[in-house]
Amino acid sequence: MTFDPAPLRQGAARLARQNPEKVRYAVAGFSDREIAGLPFLFDFWALPHQLPPGGSWRTWVILGGRGAGKTRAGSEWIRTQVEGPRPKDPGRAKRVALLAETIDQAREVMVFGDSGIMACSPPDRKPEWIASRRMLLWPNGATAQLFSAHEPESLRGPQFDCAWADELAKWKRGEEAWDMLQFGMRLGDDPRCCVTTTPRNAPVLTNLIAQSSTVKTHAPTSANRANLAKGFMEEVQRRYEGTRLGRQELEGVLLQDAEGALWTSAMIEAAQADEVPFLDRIVVAVDPAVSSHKGSDACGIVVVGATTKGPPADWRAWVLEDATIQAASPLEWAKAALDARKRHAADRVLAEVNQGGALVETVLRQIDSQVPFKALRASQGKALRAEPIAALYEQDKVRHLRGLGKLEDQMCLMTAQGFRGRGSPDRVDALVWALHELLIEGAGSWQEPRMRHL
Repeated sequence: MTFDPAPLRQGAARLARQNPEKVRYAVAGFSDREIAGLPFLFDFWALPHQLPPGGSWRTWVILGGRGAGKTRAGSEWIRTQVEGPRPKDPGRAKRVALLAETIDQAREVMVFGDSGIMACSPPDRKPEWIASRRMLLWPNGATAQLFSAHEPESLRGPQFDCAWADELAKWKRGEEAWDMLQFGMRLGDDPRCCVTTTPRNAPVLTNLIAQSSTVKTHAPTSANRANLAKGFMEEVQRRYEGTRLGRQELEGVLLQDAEGALWTSAMIEAAQADEVPFLDRIVVAVDPAVSSHKGSDACGIVVVGATTKGPPADWRAWVLEDATIQAASPLEWAKAALDARKRHAADRVLAEVNQGGALVETVLRQIDSQVPFKALRASQGKALRAEPIAALYEQDKVRHLRGLGKLEDQMCLMTAQGFRGRGSPDRVDALVWALHELLIEGAGSWQEPRMRHL
């Protein structure tokens, strides 16, 4: 059956966003031909992040968690570029590049996948697959050729008016392949690219997003929950929710490691733990804000425990909670620190007093006059203090519980030359003080038990 989508396409997106009763009423008035074409009218079914932004742009980047519907969005966008009102009418694009990390991935995901171009195309507009040429041929004469990012030189020569690049952030030769693709985008009046990818801290992706000609949409895995197996969502959330890997793979957040960072995403992922043993010591470390008002730095509050039986080589630490707070007054952050101590039955509160002096202890004792407290005075800069703590992670001496995403983000922006993020690394500074107290200073005062002489 031939279906002309033009009469429905313009109003489909508006209709899909009405309440269910209005949708049912409108659909009841559709003809049989319109009902038959409705499954292929993506404007009607698409989630907001799957529809291209308006305005003038060169590249549309769709960032999303696993299963967020990125591939479907890419396939449907190619359809809108290639198809005309009727099967043999010309569309906006005639020469398309489909680029994945390998040819196999391009064929199995972008072309023949469950959400690939073939699965999304209506019968009268479905392209023909020409295996010998790695090419799709539409009824209106438009073509799409498959390329591998492993072979950037294969893009030297061909030219296009449209392209779809899948999982750009994991291409091993990403920058070379993307550059070669851009040189080929020279046909038509307004050649455009769509990029679908789970975010990773890859230069090719971060540089692309920074371009003024790039637009971006984003969605977590949960946005497409209705189309995913219930068991899948339960399992991945159980295993990865609250971890840095989960923020990247499920929430679709682009996590960046500063060049020369003391901690990397890989180090932090290696430190993830779900269980905590009996801890011999627990401390709450506080990095007080210099001032307390809207826009001031947060007060870093981090809870860390450690097993300290036996020689220091056997000691391990567990980061239990990041209770950092943007406080409106010193009393507010002091209460938050003492509440954290109570939750974890911590032995003492540690706080840097370089800025606040005796005020820090005074404020804490206004709330709890008996709180065990230790004042800390910094004789080195934040980066120098952090270096030996980063070494503890390299020695596999520190574990992280879930829910420390903001702390971990700061860690990956701390370099030997200083903090590369905005504001102060308040969370990292509190972490450094806690681990220094438990694993470094504690080890320095440890003495091997003497043998008893009989």
